[in-house]
Amino acid sequence: MTPTDLPADLIDLRDRVRAFVQEELLPLEPEAVRLEPQANQRTEPFQAEPGRSYQFDPQGDLPEETYQRLLDSARDRGLWGIDVPAELGGQGHGALAKLLVTEEMSKTVVPFVLPPESPNLHWLSNAVDEDQRARYLAPYARGEKTSGVGITEPGAGSDISGISTHAERRGGRWVLNGRKKWIGKADWADFLIVVAVTDPEKGSRGGMTSFLVDRGTPGVVVERRLPTISNYRPCEVRFDDVELDDAQVLGEVGEAFIPMQNRLAIRRLEIAARCAGATHRLLEMLAAHAKERVTFGEPLASRQTIQNWIADGAMGLHALRLVNADAARKLDAGLTDIRYESSTAKVLGTELLQRVADQCLQGHGAEGLGKDLPIEYYYRLVRIWRIVEGASEIHRVTVARQVLRSGIPA
Repeated sequence: MTPTDLPADLIDLRDRVRAFVQEELLPLEPEAVRLEPQANQRTEPFQAEPGRSYQFDPQGDLPEETYQRLLDSARDRGLWGIDVPAELGGQGHGALAKLLVTEEMSKTVVPFVLPPESPNLHWLSNAVDEDQRARYLAPYARGEKTSGVGITEPGAGSDISGISTHAERRGGRWVLNGRKKWIGKADWADFLIVVAVTDPEKGSRGGMTSFLVDRGTPGVVVERRLPTISNYRPCEVRFDDVELDDAQVLGEVGEAFIPMQNRLAIRRLEIAARCAGATHRLLEMLAAHAKERVTFGEPLASRQTIQNWIADGAMGLHALRLVNADAARKLDAGLTDIRYESSTAKVLGTELLQRVADQCLQGHGAEGLGKDLPIEYYYRLVRIWRIVEGASEIHRVTVARQVLRSGIPA
């Protein structure tokens, strides 16, 4: 993201993140690419040690000692808690800063995220009571706890209204039953935010409630990890008569839908920022290769097809960054409903990256297919991003409905 009017503190933050990526992450790319297929074959869920918190996937793409070194380095460089409110010990930067950081971090395929992750931070910040603030939000903001989200089900993906996992009152407690699928971190996160139907007649209009479900709660069964085409390794989870106290209800009973949508909007903006960073990296690779590679006596850069690819990619990246910055500034100004902006950004970002990754791979020829370069990794990763957090087709419906209902936003 390159808005021309960034304040000095965000320019400094961006530069520190760039140095972290250059000095710490890029050297790890060969190892991450080599280990990714091995990690992706595991289907047995991780057996977490009771009472222990994990700040990263214990069966991830890099060794534990490497992850820990990266966490320590990030803290030393002042890259911890970027958008965590100051009263919770963070730096208090807004969405613009976090998207700026996310874009820079995505100029490498090394799967490292600066803690804590923003979407759940915002959901918790807007919904916890005082007890939950102390038990969940504060340690999460400090990086002492990790969380996942249990929304998607075998029969309910982009159509969240199709959720069938339900919770009912029995003897003064909530009893949760159902099944979730494609749930990240389910076997090692400290807790999940699980969305369930509590009033079937109301459904998404006042009948869905979110619950804080601790890892190890009786009745929570992580059945397996789900290998995918890239480093996204979610789980399938079953809830068998899981008993929860009222203290585990996040927010108001029946009012999970809007906070959930707001959380999803932030994640979609993050994906768009990731696409911007990845697109930047791939365009740089394509341009450098085009200038160096000579075929039939001329560099590839002299071919109009290659020039068109680079020009279209650069123009698309510039537009995406402006869309991302607009959405971030609206969030920072207090706007909570950014479904239109986040849907627009996610579709633009994922489809831009899909095209640029394909062209970068094509331009590199056989070299692009190999694992010596990160191109094929990005190529597979973006195919996931076009589906998770709402498929492109669903986001187009969201945008169209907004326009048909209220006109094109000014």
